[in-house]
Amino acid sequence: MITEQNIAPDFTLMDFQGHQVSLADYRGKSYVVLIFNRGFM
Repeated sequence: MITEQNIAPDFTLMDFQGHQVSLADYRGKSYVVLIFNRGFM
C-alpha cells in the first residue's frame, strides 16, 4: 500500500495516442494526476 511520503513504484501505460508514458517521466515534478476511465473501452 502506498501511503503519504512514500515513493510510488514506477509503471508505464499507453496514452490515448498510443505513446508510452512512464511515471518516471514525471518524477521530480510538482504533481501527477492519474485518471482511470472505467468502462471506457
